[in-house]
Amino acid sequence: MKRLTGIVFVLAFAAIAAAEVRFYPDDPLRESPKPRDAGQVRKRKLSDYYDFFANIFKPAGEHHTRRRIIPSQAVNTLGEPIDRAWYTPRHYDRPMTVEELVAGPGNRTPPAPDGPWTIVAAKSEGITPGFMIRDSRGQTYLLKFDPLHYPELATGADVISSKFFHALGYHVPENYPVYFNEEQLQLGDDVRMRNAFGQPRKMTTRDLIELLVNVPRDKDRRYRGLASRLLPGAPLGPFRYWGARSDDPNDIVPHEHRRDLRGLSVFCAWLDHDDSRSINTLDMLVEEGGVKFVRHHLVDFGSTLGSASNGPNSPRSGGEYLFSAREAFKQFITFGLWVPHWARARYPDIPALGRFESKVFDPVTWVPEYPNPAFTNRLPDDSFWAAKQVMAFTDEQVRAIVRTAEYSDPAAEKYIADALIERRDKIGRAFFRQVLPLDQFAIQNGELKFVDLEIKHGFAASREYKAEWSTFDNASDRKTPIAGATTFRVPPVAEGGYLAVDIHSANAAHGVTVYLRNRHGAMQVVGIDRSW
Repeated sequence: MKRLTGIVFVLAFAAIAAAEVRFYPDDPLRESPKPRDAGQVRKRKLSDYYDFFANIFKPAGEHHTRRRIIPSQAVNTLGEPIDRAWYTPRHYDRPMTVEELVAGPGNRTPPAPDGPWTIVAAKSEGITPGFMIRDSRGQTYLLKFDPLHYPELATGADVISSKFFHALGYHVPENYPVYFNEEQLQLGDDVRMRNAFGQPRKMTTRDLIELLVNVPRDKDRRYRGLASRLLPGAPLGPFRYWGARSDDPNDIVPHEHRRDLRGLSVFCAWLDHDDSRSINTLDMLVEEGGVKFVRHHLVDFGSTLGSASNGPNSPRSGGEYLFSAREAFKQFITFGLWVPHWARARYPDIPALGRFESKVFDPVTWVPEYPNPAFTNRLPDDSFWAAKQVMAFTDEQVRAIVRTAEYSDPAAEKYIADALIERRDKIGRAFFRQVLPLDQFAIQNGELKFVDLEIKHGFAASREYKAEWSTFDNASDRKTPIAGATTFRVPPVAEGGYLAVDIHSANAAHGVTVYLRNRHGAMQVVGIDRSW
């Protein structure tokens, strides 16, 4: 789809005449239009078990077939997501400074170090315990902890991954590593928790002490935790990776066809976010400019970078699904002698790291715990879009973000950064070769200029290109070749007219078509198509 589905702003009488045009006067859209009011949307709770069974046996949502490939939607004519309720272009679109990357979504409002932290709610069930606290300034945070024998494991992963996902364009909470003593925590009035049978009861001081017994301390005997500031707005529950919310007038693109969700699979592979499922997302009803709309968030990154929140992740993480008939069959017919590639990985003996590595990592075959409809629908142009975002992080920037985890062991910080850098480069090599990796098209001195990202990042030495220019009829979507126009010099075209240039290299199947428009005597890039 060449523009954000549902952006309907043409007058009814003009709709018929404009229905067949490919490019509109405001293409390419750089910002999403003002959302429609979604004040009637309702809170919902999704079953994690339903999500698992709905995807493990028969993938939910709409998928490609041999006869029909479904291109990504919710993009502008350049193929870029701009739907700010889901995604906001950041680091690749406008390179962020190290200071901005380190700050992430906030980094300005950690819990007040002085004064009490009042517990207003408790979470004793689930993988790890936690509290809801209110600091002396009245700000509210979810306070989470590391497993007892793996200090810094989950909190470090949560901090680092939230910074990367923010820079990659997603909405995430502000996460802060914090240190405190037991005296700083105060039990609020009538705080409720659940007992072993799931029944709610009032929390006592003894409950607090028993929970803290399983929280690791640093060398100064302080507890370490992760303070995640509550997101603005009213929580509505998680989103699914397929379909759309029927009560949200802005949510009209099936989630399995969104480029920002298809490409998310590459980002999750980079950070080993194998727990990338609905339970770790959160929709919030927010209000801006008097309009209420749903903003979609990724949350809870404690199961990334080799962590499973309650301990090191399984060596199988990212290598295969929890239930994989194919792998089970291989084990069966070889009497258990077949060794999967992920079983050959080696991990350092550092408790803060879990099982995260880069030597056997394969970004093409990486998978989450169970099939994700958006991830399995990923196409080569989705992978290219995501890979260029990952490759935009320099070594210095990766190391700066990893430093925000505040690992006490310098070896842990170095290992994580080194592994992320090697995994980054594997992603670039793997996915740039699936397409003709040209980007950043612009007109300079009458010529079409671009960057070959495979060459820029040192994955290829050189490449020759062939250009074929055509005039383009915007109403009929037809191209008419221009004889002799085979360089990157832009041919003349009348005011308001369009041109198209087909670019190929040695691999004839991989190509890029760039569309240009003459507006007030200046040529501008208005569209990009990729073939593979």
